[in-house]
Amino acid sequence: MIMSTITDTSERTLVLERMIHAPARLVFAAWADPKHLIRWWGPHDFTLPHCEQDFRVGGSYRFCMRAPDGSDHWVRGEYTHIDEPHRLVFTWLREEADGDIWCDTVVALTFEERGGRTLLTLNQTTFATTAHCDEHRDGWHECLNRLEDHISSIAH
Repeated sequence: MIMSTITDTSERTLVLERMIHAPARLVFAAWADPKHLIRWWGPHDFTLPHCEQDFRVGGSYRFCMRAPDGSDHWVRGEYTHIDEPHRLVFTWLREEADGDIWCDTVVALTFEERGGRTLLTLNQTTFATTAHCDEHRDGWHECLNRLEDHISSIAH
């Protein structure tokens, strides 16, 4: 008997929505400028000691997220679509310490203005496994919490 481990792509696609109490232009800027990114990027208690970014279509980025235990988690990719302040799309490649890629997905963000607030929708697809999707869901939730705190600190 042949066993199949292929799952529906919807189970390996991450979609998160967050209402942020700031205009879309400000929320978008927080993704586009390293001076903002270093203050909020990464899960809770992570830092961003390396933030290299060429923010243009075809430009690349490379970030090092440092965990509280001192371990480094590298991510890199390319910006494929920028429609400020409405939409941002980039490739997402997570690297092992030896440079091997263990996660190769695409992140699409939409910023929908709603009366001075912004509905941020994050769509990341398609993960190789549901476990990778779940891991990123947890990390993005913490990251978006930090984004909200950062936006709140500069919006008032």
